[in-house]
Amino acid sequence: MDVKFYSTIGPILILDDVEDGQMCLSALFIAAKEATVPPLELPHGKVPPIPLAEYDYATVWRARFTLPADRVSDYRWNGTTHVVAGDLTSDLRLAYVSCNGEEVGDMDREGSERNAMWERLRSEHQRRPFALMLHGGDQVYADEVTEEHELSQHWPERIPRDPSRAALDDLRHHLRERFLERYAALYAAPQFAWLAARVPSLMQWDDHDICDGWGSLRRSRTYSPVGQTLFAVARESFLVFQQATIDGDLPARFADSSGQHLGWAIHGPDLRILAPDLRSERTRRQIMGQGGWSMMEAEAQREVRGHTLLMSSVPLLGPRLSLLEALMVLIPRMQKYEDDLRDQWQSRAHRDEWRRMLRLVRDLARRDGHDVTAVSGEIHLATRAVLDLGGGLHLNQLVASGIAHRAPPKGWARFLGALAWLGEDPLPDHPIRITRLPGQRNRYVAERNYLIFDRKSGNWTARWDLETSGMTESLGL
Repeated sequence: MDVKFYSTIGPILILDDVEDGQMCLSALFIAAKEATVPPLELPHGKVPPIPLAEYDYATVWRARFTLPADRVSDYRWNGTTHVVAGDLTSDLRLAYVSCNGEEVGDMDREGSERNAMWERLRSEHQRRPFALMLHGGDQVYADEVTEEHELSQHWPERIPRDPSRAALDDLRHHLRERFLERYAALYAAPQFAWLAARVPSLMQWDDHDICDGWGSLRRSRTYSPVGQTLFAVARESFLVFQQATIDGDLPARFADSSGQHLGWAIHGPDLRILAPDLRSERTRRQIMGQGGWSMMEAEAQREVRGHTLLMSSVPLLGPRLSLLEALMVLIPRMQKYEDDLRDQWQSRAHRDEWRRMLRLVRDLARRDGHDVTAVSGEIHLATRAVLDLGGGLHLNQLVASGIAHRAPPKGWARFLGALAWLGEDPLPDHPIRITRLPGQRNRYVAERNYLIFDRKSGNWTARWDLETSGMTESLGL
C-alpha cells in the first residue's frame, strides 16, 4: 500500500496534560516532504508547528499550545476554526474507543463500512460535544507491517537467527515507512479526522499497536534481533503518532520521563484518568515491571478527589479463562491461541499480579472514598463486570471493543457468557460478577461499539452505542 501525501493530514489533537486551569495540547500533522504546515492561530498569537519525525516522503509536525480547561474555546488552522469543548470543571462528556482496525486486510476495507461507528461518534459529538476522547488500545493494527521484508515476512513463526547490522537497518527503515502508511491512512479518514481536530485524545497502546500478542510470544521471538527491531519501531511510532512526542520529550503526565514504561495519569477537576502501560515491560511471566508497579503504588497513595477512570487495555475483570487456557495447551491445533489467553490478567501465569492489581484498585477506592471505573477494550465485544471492594465501594468494569473491528461470531459471545456462570474470585470474599448491559439479554454483546461517559452534577453514568441495537440506557457508576 502506497500513501500519497497530496494534502496535509491533521490537526490531530493530543492532550499532553492539565495544569493551572489549562489544557496543554499538541496538534499533530503529517505532510508531504516538501510541504510547509501553516501555524495555529490563537487569541494570544500564532504557534508554528515544528518537525517531529522524518520519513522518505513525509514529515510529521507538531505544535504545542494551551487552551482553557474551564470553558469552551477554539483555535484556527488553515482557514478553519475548530471549537474545543474543553470545560473539565463541571458537567462533561467523554468518549471511549478501542480496536480501530483488523488483523488482516484492514487497509483494503471500504471506508464507509470500516468507519461507520466513527461516523456515529461524530454525529454524537455534534449533538452534544465531548471534552476528551480516550483510546484504550489497538489504535492501529500493525500485524501486516512485517510482510514484504525478508527478515520479518514469516514473523513470528520463522525468523533469521543472526541477521547482519545492515539487514536490520534495512528492516528498521521498512517498518518505519509501513507504520507511517498505516497511521496516515487511519488519521486521514474523514470521520476520524473531523473528530480528532476538535476533541483532544488520550491514548494507551496494546498488542496490535506492535504485533499480535507482543509480550506473550516466546522469548526466542520477542528478544531476537528482529523482534527487538520491531518493538523499537512500534514504540517510536506510538510516541510520534499517538502521543505527538519523541524520546527525551515526554509530557509531564508520563510517570517515567525516561520512557522505560509509558504509563501516564491525568489529574483534572474531580477526575483522575489513569493508564498503566501493559506492554512495554510485559513478558510471558509478567504484565508490568518495576516501573509500572511503582507508578500504580504511587497513585494508590495520592490524595485525589472525585472519580478515577482506570484504562486497562486488557480487561481487569473477566470469567475463569484459566480453564480454557489449560484446555488449549492440551489440544495441539489450539496451541496457536495460547498467547491470546496469556495476554489476559486471568492467565495462570499472571494470577499473582492480577491479585496485586486488584488490591491496588481497592486501595485507590478506599483512599478516595469513591467507586473506581475500569474501562477496557481488546476482546471485540461489549460487556461489563462488578467487583465488590468492601465498605460499600465497587470496581465497575466497562468493556467497549471495537469501534472498527468487526464482531466475532455470536456463538463466542454466548460461550463466554456461559463461562461466566462458573464465577471467579481472585480476592477472597470478593467474587466477580459479569453482568448485562442495560437492556441486553446476554452478558457479552457481539456488535461493534463505543462508550460514552457523562458527568452531571458530580454523578457519573455510562452508555454504549451498539452498532445494531443502538444506544443503551444509562448505567449509573
